[in-house]
Amino acid sequence: MEFTAGGRLEVRITPSDVGKRVSVRRLSDPGAGPEKFTDTVGVLTSWDDGVLLITRRTGETVRMPESSLVAGKVVPAAPARRRGPAAGFGELARVTARAWQPVESEPLGEWTLRASGGFTRRANSALPLGDPGMPLDDALARTRAWYEERGLPPYVQVATGAEGTQERLCAALEERGWRREVTAEVRVGGLAPVGDREPGDVRLSRSVDGAWLRRYHRSGGEPGPHMLRVLGAGPSVWFASAPGDGDVPAAVGRCVVDGRWAGFMAVEVDPAYRRRGLGTAVMAALARRALEEGASAAWLQVETDNESARALYDGMGFAVHHVYHHFRSPEAGT
Repeated sequence: MEFTAGGRLEVRITPSDVGKRVSVRRLSDPGAGPEKFTDTVGVLTSWDDGVLLITRRTGETVRMPESSLVAGKVVPAAPARRRGPAAGFGELARVTARAWQPVESEPLGEWTLRASGGFTRRANSALPLGDPGMPLDDALARTRAWYEERGLPPYVQVATGAEGTQERLCAALEERGWRREVTAEVRVGGLAPVGDREPGDVRLSRSVDGAWLRRYHRSGGEPGPHMLRVLGAGPSVWFASAPGDGDVPAAVGRCVVDGRWAGFMAVEVDPAYRRRGLGTAVMAALARRALEEGASAAWLQVETDNESARALYDGMGFAVHHVYHHFRSPEAGT
């Protein structure tokens, strides 16, 4: 990481750069023995009373005193992507939201409050894609009240790590005591390479059935109406099943085709059948159908602690586009 200008370290950022992506170097422990430096890259989310807050791509907020800075500069809003389809954050955020449509929703300015009886945070959280039309504290109070009226914990879904994402809102939620519970990557890739893989013996259906649900771990054996409505909703929804030994599939998956995009989700394989390529086969069958419908780009979501799935998607050519987080209100019950 290069900070020098004519051989000198320079701090070339000021409080007027709040909201921009920056790279800084600071003394880790000033006055505590030999000098040790720490580099941080992220969005400068505040600079008040001599303290900077920088929110990294992962959503982690780093606090540092102004006096510890030895170098700093503004850097491009997002790194160049070497692979995967081009897409802006706003486009992807709306496409992924349409794949997890809530049972009930209500606008709050340019935010959307979403509820689905508690099935998946993606359909039970506020999606802020602009100005809520009121001060943030008022918007959060309205959000809390809306979810509490429905007996649900209040969540806000916030993204970081790409041009146009919401690092400042992420930092503001943390400052107000909202707790980050889940972090996941949104990955993108070409659809044709997925469809070129061997699909094997995979059955596709427009509707979900009992066998598919018995493999899907979120159903708990007794899927409620909210789950069925969310799973079945979307521009063009497909379900895939690979047969097992009994009446429960060895692997399942879901795909939502939306214009040029095909989203993969709920890809699950029976532990007894893993390492046989069934997850890839399910995705290949779904990708071929999506290609027939005119899609060309693919996306998926994977939680950051799911190392095996992330490794699989690395091998399939999916690159991280941005990261999203679900923040829970501090007033919500446990």
